[in-house]
Amino acid sequence: MNKPRRWSAETIAIGSELLLGGHLDTNSLFIAGQLAICGIELRYKTTVGDDVSDIVAVLKTAVRRARVVVLTGGLGPTVDDLTREAVACATDRRLGRRKVALDEMAARLAEWGRTPTTSQIRQARIPAGADLLSNPVGTAPGFAVIWKGSFLAALPGVPREMEPMVRESVLPKLQQWLRDQRAVGVTPMVRRVLHTSGVPESVVDQKLIGIIPKGSPIQLGIYASPMEIMVSLTGPAAINQLGAMSIDALFDEARDRLRDILYGEADDTMESVVGRLLGEQRLTLAVAESCTGGLIGHRLTQISGSSAYLDRVAVTYSNRAKVEMLGVPKDMIGRHGAVSSEVAAAMARGIRERSGTSIGLSVTGIAGPGGATETKPVGLVFVGLDGGTNAALTKEFRFHGDRQVIKQRASQAALDLLRRWLIGMSHR
Repeated sequence: MNKPRRWSAETIAIGSELLLGGHLDTNSLFIAGQLAICGIELRYKTTVGDDVSDIVAVLKTAVRRARVVVLTGGLGPTVDDLTREAVACATDRRLGRRKVALDEMAARLAEWGRTPTTSQIRQARIPAGADLLSNPVGTAPGFAVIWKGSFLAALPGVPREMEPMVRESVLPKLQQWLRDQRAVGVTPMVRRVLHTSGVPESVVDQKLIGIIPKGSPIQLGIYASPMEIMVSLTGPAAINQLGAMSIDALFDEARDRLRDILYGEADDTMESVVGRLLGEQRLTLAVAESCTGGLIGHRLTQISGSSAYLDRVAVTYSNRAKVEMLGVPKDMIGRHGAVSSEVAAAMARGIRERSGTSIGLSVTGIAGPGGATETKPVGLVFVGLDGGTNAALTKEFRFHGDRQVIKQRASQAALDLLRRWLIGMSHR
């Protein structure tokens, strides 16, 4: 048997749906960041279907090359949830019903007005000698066990259940185990994140050229998504003994270089930043959406406490709705078209006046794939903002991508225009 690679980790995502398409394993990204806090580097990611023998095989491979193995998925109540059985088989441990697990499950279901079914009771079966990992959100408990010199943790695959279990249960147990092992060479890592908007990945890359000194242990990451470019710096928490710049110093440098396109840090989202600015300035907002179909309103209401500043959201998809609900002149739509700067401005003004809010925000565009003309292509979007006397503006955007991506980018652009207006940045 090969000697395990010291202090590296592997994630095993379990579920045939991950192999058949339609579902993505996003858990590994979160787990990688959390393991880095303990100084553990994620070196391998494996995906396996719902078959006991296959899960056993990949688990045996994992413990030969990693000291930490985190399994996600396969802990539910259905017949294809086989992680418990596979771990018990691989480690030669008996599966038994754990009273604490059953009691916690029953209490959770009671909160929802339900009682455990026969299939749900299966979830309380835990390998002998394993430590129970409580699920603070759902009904499926996890467990942790030491096997062949490796730390194994099995968790539900649902991110909203898995994530708090990693933070609240797995990390404390892992950190204690590392101390017991007197782990040598384990250096806690930190990750600093910046969020930019409104520019392509190449612009962000150009601004950060040469920021990481040669030989530095700190890694720079630039990640593109439909709505933003995210920048990360990952490296040792402590200042390098050889005098290299600390991650905090490099983070400050990156922030300075990106200042004109930067909208947030760490866990910030565009909607949380906008909400914070609205709250600080005691301003209220009403939104009129056409091509985004309510997406801006959805994002704003994802923030707890948004009722303090968001008054209403109107989805005025048709021309008739724009006329009847917002007061957009019918002849204006006839002259300029529903997708125009003039109509965007009228929509923003109309929603502000009818709601009595401080600000009106609007968006109208062509999300595609149909509806385009020679002069108005798919991806053409206009955003309007009306803040009362002498405080109205519109901006034109040309986005690319499919319908979903264009809607996402339009919602981000609208919120970013509002953000820049709120912090007094001139419209460019």
